[in-house]
Amino acid sequence: MSHPPPIRLIPYSQFQPDGDPLQAAHGLLSVMSRRRSVRAFSERPVPLELIETIIATAGTAPSGANKQPWRFVAVHNPETKRKIRAAAEAEEREFYTHRASQRWLDDLRALGTDERKEFLETAPWLIAVFKLMHTDDGGQVYYVDESIGIAVGLLLAAAHLAGLSTLTHTPSPMKFLRQILNRPANERPFLLIPVGYPADGCLVPDIERKPLSEILVLDQAR
Repeated sequence: MSHPPPIRLIPYSQFQPDGDPLQAAHGLLSVMSRRRSVRAFSERPVPLELIETIIATAGTAPSGANKQPWRFVAVHNPETKRKIRAAAEAEEREFYTHRASQRWLDDLRALGTDERKEFLETAPWLIAVFKLMHTDDGGQVYYVDESIGIAVGLLLAAAHLAGLSTLTHTPSPMKFLRQILNRPANERPFLLIPVGYPADGCLVPDIERKPLSEILVLDQAR
């Protein structure tokens, strides 16, 4: 059995922030603390180059064995968005009527969500994220969900830093995305992300993030 040649090693060029590293970290925290999921989008156009750049940023994520098991389908066509909305709302009606537990519905009710998904048409772009179950040439992939989760996190951050708003939408099941977007069998829908500018007067739920004391466990020498 033949083995692939080892990857050539090159010197690492580490990013160095201007000024104090702690100040740089606090600056990013301050910016990201303002990121919110948005369900009311403006029809204001978003240039293709901006979408390409935030997807390219997502593509810098680490991945298992560097297989990069992701594909991002950027949808701008109004007819395609209409089809996606119709299919997503059909699944959502089933979810709210039959699939979700009462506790789940109660938690969602507090956020004011329901089966209506107008944002799938009003947002100028939809980014459908697919995970590759094997590479395009039939090769194996590793840690697929973990790798794509990191990539999506970078995409959301890049969009926010560019002044755009996003929403992570997960209609279940999402098989319709592969059919509507004519994707091959090795691609499985992972997430649907509307991207655009918030509508005038956009409102979001008044929620808080957990404090650091609840999410950090510190283990260090005394």
